[in-house]
Amino acid sequence: MTSTDSAAHPRFADAVTGMGLAGLLPRVRRFPEATRTAQEAAAALGCELSQICKSLIFAADGVPVLVLMDGSSRVDLERVREALGAGKVTRAKADVVRETTGYAIGGVPPFGHRTRTRVLADRSLLAHDTVWAAAGTPYAVFPMGPKELVEHAGATLVDVRE
Repeated sequence: MTSTDSAAHPRFADAVTGMGLAGLLPRVRRFPEATRTAQEAAAALGCELSQICKSLIFAADGVPVLVLMDGSSRVDLERVREALGAGKVTRAKADVVRETTGYAIGGVPPFGHRTRTRVLADRSLLAHDTVWAAAGTPYAVFPMGPKELVEHAGATLVDVRE
């Protein structure tokens, strides 16, 4: 399978291939209905909400940062601020998300972004053997062990749940 044959976004498919993870591409699942939210993805997959890995972009003192969070939890901005030693953390606007990652909100994968950002992963992701994350579009997801996902994302494990 080539990266253009995958259900994943072509940029994501190229990125994972470049990371030596081409074996991931046949496991990407595409759905006719959007899996833009964690709820939509969990319903489409028939899995627990907490098995969805949300990839969320925030701005820490104006600098984009990626937070990986389980689908059933919310990010505590104060905890993110403390983890980063930042003065202020806010949710990034849609144009900043696309500019930073190369993907639209609802399809942002945990790695394979246009630019390199600091990445935090909440420990709650480690509660499962497999988690599902966006594959670059709001219609496609892929499964991966959470420890492997955190490693490939270059994430620091933190506790940033509300």
